[in-house]
Amino acid sequence: MSGLRGHNGRFDDDRPVAVVLRPLGLGDLLTGVPAIRAVRAAVPGHRLVLATTTALAPLAGLVDAVDEVLPARELEPLDWAGPPPELAVDLHGKGPASHVVVADLHPARLLTFASPGYPGPTWYPDEHEVRRWCRLVAEGLGVDADPDALDLAVPDVPAPAPAGVALVHPGAAFPARRWPPDRFAAVARHLAAAGLDVRVTGGPAEVVLARSVAQAAGLGEEAVLAGRTTTLELAAVVAGARVVVSGDTGTAHLASAYRRPSVVLFGPVSPALWGPPPRPQHVVLWHGDGTGDPWGTQLDPALARITVAEVTAALDDLLQPRWRRASKRTVCRSAGSTAE
Repeated sequence: MSGLRGHNGRFDDDRPVAVVLRPLGLGDLLTGVPAIRAVRAAVPGHRLVLATTTALAPLAGLVDAVDEVLPARELEPLDWAGPPPELAVDLHGKGPASHVVVADLHPARLLTFASPGYPGPTWYPDEHEVRRWCRLVAEGLGVDADPDALDLAVPDVPAPAPAGVALVHPGAAFPARRWPPDRFAAVARHLAAAGLDVRVTGGPAEVVLARSVAQAAGLGEEAVLAGRTTTLELAAVVAGARVVVSGDTGTAHLASAYRRPSVVLFGPVSPALWGPPPRPQHVVLWHGDGTGDPWGTQLDPALARITVAEVTAALDDLLQPRWRRASKRTVCRSAGSTAE
């Protein structure tokens, strides 16, 4: 399944309906996938409707738990024309501003985090984003929720780059989370020198940035995928990538969803809150204390402390054959080192 039609609550059968609210960014949607799957497990006979943004609706078709998409905008009323759903779940936020969006559907059952006027599980600010929503569903609906159930189906669209490319994603939503372009260019040069086919990704607003990185790395115009991929095409490229290097962005979460080797650079936000799952193919670099501003207009000092040498060393380790990585780890342990 590569896509779902949008619906407004009118369906042709009498199945009970569960509405799940998650109209945020790419990374937000992907970190919510395990919780969405847990909702499906709790109500297997329901029609599960995901209320998400129009831009992210194509990705809903890659989640095996979702039946329909309801176009939604953040903190705005839903265009729901059908009868009240049997269940509505707020996977958006912790307070009344988002709770009221699903409550206004007048569901038979409403699941939200506790806030004035809304009973529910307690919100913990220091909880990882994936585990937070899994816990909401587990406690609220009495079902197991696996935080590692992040996988997406590979979209049935032609990938705009061949399998095995190395992806460099220099963009991020805010300047505080953007590692300097010249450092990304140095990493791209390193990967190209190692014989990899390097491509630079980004959204339509990041074309100039991606071109500057590619040019500084000595790559041709064909290396720039920024502004040339749909959401599904980007997912297809990541699904076949040899390795992905990026900041704390949605592309990093796509690498987790497809279990592709990745190096993720964190600055103002702790990876304990938004980092990839603890798998050997995902490497996190971070020198912060969690006090930075993720919406800041200047490069976060913790992100600035990550060096090109750290990133290239992490990439070199990931790109080694598995038996060499295992041998290296064994040697480190026998020498009494805790570094791997």
